Amino acid sequence: MTLRKVNISILIVAVVIFLLVLHHNFLGLSDFLKRELSDSNPLGLQPIDFIPAVPQRLADERNDKEISVVIAASDERLGGAIAAMNSIYRHTRSNVVFHIVTLNDTVDHLRLWLSNTALKNLRYQIVDFDPRVLEGKVQVDPQNADTLKPLTFARFYLPNLVPHAEKAIYVDDDIIVQDDILELYNTPLKPGHAAAFSDDCDSTTNKVAVRGAGNQYNYIGFLDYKKETIRKLAMKANTCSFNPGVFVANLTEWKLQNVTKQLEKWMALNVAEELYSRSLAGSITTPPLLIVFYKQHSSIDPMWNVRHLGSSAGKRYSPQFVKAAKLLHWNGHFKPWGRTASYAEVWEKWYVPDPTGKFSLIRRHSEAYEAK
Repeated sequence: MTLRKVNISILIVAVVIFLLVLHHNFLGLSDFLKRELSDSNPLGLQPIDFIPAVPQRLADERNDKEISVVIAASDERLGGAIAAMNSIYRHTRSNVVFHIVTLNDTVDHLRLWLSNTALKNLRYQIVDFDPRVLEGKVQVDPQNADTLKPLTFARFYLPNLVPHAEKAIYVDDDIIVQDDILELYNTPLKPGHAAAFSDDCDSTTNKVAVRGAGNQYNYIGFLDYKKETIRKLAMKANTCSFNPGVFVANLTEWKLQNVTKQLEKWMALNVAEELYSRSLAGSITTPPLLIVFYKQHSSIDPMWNVRHLGSSAGKRYSPQFVKAAKLLHWNGHFKPWGRTASYAEVWEKWYVPDPTGKFSLIRRHSEAYEAK
């Protein structure tokens, strides 16, 4: 009996030791996982803050469907992003969540603008974009390093910006929405397509010639077909291009096809071989997208990207057409918050003044250019 008691005591001690070792290993694993999670995003796309809940009154009025909208917000163009988000929010009853991609030095300004104005009920996540992710992928002119705008490439990293979403909308900061964004979100994408864009040959844009843009309605306007690397792709030079300033993405397909890696590959190849056309009008984000999505993208309703409003100061569309447009896009040099732009008064209806006073409009009136 005494021997049996000794054996039981030894067994109990062994069990206790085993449990202690197991507990120690579990704590070590927990610490490891915490470190892994904190460093899980090598791109440096780190969420900074999140407004998770809609006030109950607004929740009762709005639909439950969550729509992820990604928009880049640089400090010098912050007013554009603010107006774009305001126009989207005021035209929908859907549960929109804005994923605002910015640089670290803009975060405080952006947060103050959102929290101290009529936009305080927006649901949003601010994501800090680390420009180092672009090293080796973008050709930088040492004499004009400031011309590189890292946030223009944020659209390439959508799955990292909205990791839990299956679908998302990307919009540039120089747009205004005049209809329910839910309609754009519900754009049907064909099987195997990771995105839907507005083609440059669609009925709203092919009737308007854009001065200084060369052949930028087709692939030869963006890619250098004299380069063997481009010719080997067997892409027809007269293929209609598309505008990447507004698009709907199927993020499940995007990840399955490694779209981000494909885009980075062509960015790096351009640095080595200069594959982009020299006639580019500043759009260095378009060429890699054209290559990756060649005949592999769906189309959005052209009224959801009525563009070229920033191509000149004159009015190229009738007031009736502008009113009917679902999304207005001031792509080009003439922005509605700065230089004279057509239909700037439409944009101004959705602009929310900066409470800090840092961002101010360069004022000009539509009558001024109409009289000239």
